[in-house]
Amino acid sequence: MNCLRGWWSLCALGLAISSSVLFAVEPKVEATLERIANKPKTPGQFVLHQRTRTETAKESGVWKEGGKEVVWNASETAIIVCDMWDGHYCVSASERVADMVPRMNAVLTAARNHGATVIHAPSGVTYHYADMPQRKRMQQAKKVKPELPLEAWCHVDPKREPELPVDVSKQACDDAVVGAVVQKFSRQHTGLTINGWDGVSDNGEEIYSYLKQEGLKNIVLMGVHTNMCVLGRPFGIRQMVKQGFNVVLVRDLTDAMYDPREKPYVSHTRGTELVVEHIEKYWCSSIVGDDLMRVARGSADPK
Repeated sequence: MNCLRGWWSLCALGLAISSSVLFAVEPKVEATLERIANKPKTPGQFVLHQRTRTETAKESGVWKEGGKEVVWNASETAIIVCDMWDGHYCVSASERVADMVPRMNAVLTAARNHGATVIHAPSGVTYHYADMPQRKRMQQAKKVKPELPLEAWCHVDPKREPELPVDVSKQACDDAVVGAVVQKFSRQHTGLTINGWDGVSDNGEEIYSYLKQEGLKNIVLMGVHTNMCVLGRPFGIRQMVKQGFNVVLVRDLTDAMYDPREKPYVSHTRGTELVVEHIEKYWCSSIVGDDLMRVARGSADPK
């Protein structure tokens, strides 16, 4: 795929975020600095109602929607917020992010208060948070070498999935008149609270090491865009599944980049749903944000 073409040149900034031409260089954290405290472990269990899709017979092409109830310890669960920037070249995409923010922030607040870890991953602009303890916390994580090499960007994997169901090879923005594909963001959307116990990183090695260091084996992905960064980033669904984590997508707190003027010529909302269904078929199940706003009765009591 040509990384210089229209939509890809912005979403796939993860392929080039080390470039000082695009982004400011982030200062390193010296090892001699005082260590930043990490979130305490507390009891409490999320009951996730995971939506799944299973092929009725091998290579039949017929999929059955199903569901299963899974219990995750909140203290072993990390929520990664992908690329919820404060702007975007596609005005419609930016509007949908702004509409999503209040609900997302409510879910994050509740999940955090129940013991989950929140990692904010606004790719390419983490330098904005360089002096914050939430950024330093991630940089100070003890380096852990993964069994499989981490990929800078996880493209479509033909060994386990077909091409995505929406075509964005020519155009992805659904604005009536599409503007120049230029960076229109400088930080994460300010409507999302960055709490004192949170982390800030867009670095795959940092995030992987922190997850391992803190015993966080359950990963929740939310944010944008479902068919691009949520799947492909070095901390995205493909990477996390390949690394052996338990992964779910929050299907009501995500949005795809898709223009109904392109195949399969469906509404933007349906286009996003098709991408979610693709993920459920080939990568991981999905949940709704409400599952993260409460824990099982009695599970949070002192042991």
